[in-house]
Amino acid sequence: MIILISIATLVSTFLGGMFALRFKDKLHLILGFSAGAVIGVAFFDLLPEALELGKGSYDITLITSIMALGFVTYMLLDRLFFFHSHCDDDDEKCKPNRRGLLGAGSLSAHSFLDGAAIGLAFQVSSAVGAIVAVAVLVHDFSDGINTVNMILKNSGTRAQAFKWLSVDAIAPVLGIISTLFFSVSESTLGVILAIFTGFFLYIGASDLLPESHHNHPTMWTTFATILGVVVLFSAIKLAGI
Repeated sequence: MIILISIATLVSTFLGGMFALRFKDKLHLILGFSAGAVIGVAFFDLLPEALELGKGSYDITLITSIMALGFVTYMLLDRLFFFHSHCDDDDEKCKPNRRGLLGAGSLSAHSFLDGAAIGLAFQVSSAVGAIVAVAVLVHDFSDGINTVNMILKNSGTRAQAFKWLSVDAIAPVLGIISTLFFSVSESTLGVILAIFTGFFLYIGASDLLPESHHNHPTMWTTFATILGVVVLFSAIKLAGI
């Protein structure tokens, strides 16, 4: 199953990138749904699972503090390494192209961590692994979008965008494979999931959501975000988690 998920992460990233190249005017709806889905996974799956796994070794305050640390850590990485760009096409501050290359490279590194998250979640259980995989697949789609946009918005060519899209697509596969060579205890997994809860909350609330509203009316993107939350909540309940 994990091999199929590895392939799915690659395909999802590629589809996101190709969507960005072909249907740029519809991206805000996809990003809005992605924001809701990622936030839903953080609140309804990752955080409860982190509390459950860590309760034998850590108190709730520590787990939630680790979650906050994950949020702040991802924010610092985002600000320092330009994971995403919210610039207009004519914004000179977004140039030169080096910014786009650095941002695309950072996105690829963070996609590797997404893959590792899937592998570690499967060490908890197949159900948890499947739910995290769904969240990452949704996020990978937006990663493909953002990778292409990062290059194109910073004076890059379509050929450069496709090259970095290929790098970003293979990164989560390598992340999943890396977890086949080590395992961690349940309490440690609780800490790791708390960190990823913070990551996903930042990705959804501070990255995907603002990007979905960037230069677009809010009504339909807001609906898409709510739909994303509802869909993931329903999926988690149906999975019995």
